[in-house]
Formats: sequence, structure tokens, C-alpha cells
Amino acid sequence: MANTRPFSDLVRADLQRDGDYRRALLSEALACMASGDLDTGKIVLREYVNGTVGFLKLGAALGRSPKSLMRMLSPTGNPQARNLFDMVAYLQKIEGAVLEVRAIDANSA
Repeated sequence: MANTRPFSDLVRADLQRDGDYRRALLSEALACMASGDLDTGKIVLREYVNGTVGFLKLGAALGRSPKSLMRMLSPTGNPQARNLFDMVAYLQKIEGAVLEVRAIDANSA
């Protein structure tokens, strides 16, 4: 029988090893949110945080409770835009990346 690992462990290992993967996952989380799929975006962003900076350090950096941030990104969480954007700004800073939003013609996509 094959030895298996939880999906979160695999994601965490890839995030720690591959900078391109980290930036792509962060970008995907925000793309999901921008397209209206907040639930998936929160899940992806939670995996990103767990695999990179962690909620303890993120909470300390933002002056918020780590448990509050975890709840915000839970399936039932309802993050305020300000809290979400503060989090994303910090994550971009530690990642050394700047994410951008571009408008495209929906008819040609």
C-alpha cells in the first residue's frame, strides 16, 4: 500500500521550497476572490498562510489575533475588505511580489 500524506502537508512542502509556486498560489487566491468565488479564495489563502508565514506571525504583524485571522479565512468567515487587504499587502511584502489586477474584454476571454 502506498504511503500517503495529507494534501495540506504537500502544499506546505511545495510552498516552502518553490517561490514561483508561492506567488502563483497567492495570485490564485486573489483571482478567485476577484471573480466572485470568495469561498475558494479564502481556502487557498488559508493554505498559503499556513504554508508560509503562519497565523501567529501574521497576527503579530497586523496587530490582530491569530485566531481572528483564522476565523476570517474559515469556510464560514466573512472578512471585512480592510482586514483582507491589510493581509494581502503584508503577504505581498514578505513575498517580495506585487500582484496586479488587469481588466480584459469578457467577450474575448
